[in-house]
Amino acid sequence: MAVSSLSLSWVSNTLSNKSKLLHSKDLHRATAFSLSNTIACSRETASDEESNCKRRLLLLKIGILSTTFLPASSLFAEEIPKNYRAFVDSADGYSYYYPADWREFDFRAHDSAFKDRYMQLQNVRVRFIPTERKDIHDIGPMEQVIFDLVNHIYAAPNQIATIYDMREKTVDGKNYYTVEFELTSPNFSTTSFATIAIGNGRYYTLIVGANKRRWKRYRDMLKVVADSFKVLDI
Repeated sequence: MAVSSLSLSWVSNTLSNKSKLLHSKDLHRATAFSLSNTIACSRETASDEESNCKRRLLLLKIGILSTTFLPASSLFAEEIPKNYRAFVDSADGYSYYYPADWREFDFRAHDSAFKDRYMQLQNVRVRFIPTERKDIHDIGPMEQVIFDLVNHIYAAPNQIATIYDMREKTVDGKNYYTVEFELTSPNFSTTSFATIAIGNGRYYTLIVGANKRRWKRYRDMLKVVADSFKVLDI
């Protein structure tokens, strides 16, 4: 019953919080930034936004950037994998790696998203909704939670869902469920990883996927993204 209630909450909160999520994205974008071995603007921007980006980079270089931009996370102590960048949103409390050649884009009702510059279905996106739960275990056993999410939340009415694998892990005292699944439509199929977690009074979801035909080739690369997702304390 707990999962069914969550499903209903997901649907009802999506519309009511859509405006809030988009506003939050704009409001906190200054505190969410990409890191790589070299400082660079990773986003393809309009002229005004490009100027803002360059101004932030200048502040980084001369050491004036406020310390509130830095999340309380061990991420900065880790070595970012080769050919990846780290996206850190200290205001909304999460981080993850994404392929270095991907570009940021707006994905409706999501807080952040990046995609392959050529393959639109090859992307990663993160969203969150409010919750009174304290931990992912509060929703239910992994098998039950994953089954309901894939079949009743992720899959559209005209799609057939197939679950290939599901795993649980604990990092820095926080619990995560990760699932590998496929959604088959009449005209195309996609395969994805989804990682879910609860923290900061929020239910977080990261999904990274690709066209089914490209999955075998890029699966390991996308798994790095799914496994890198972390909830940060805010």
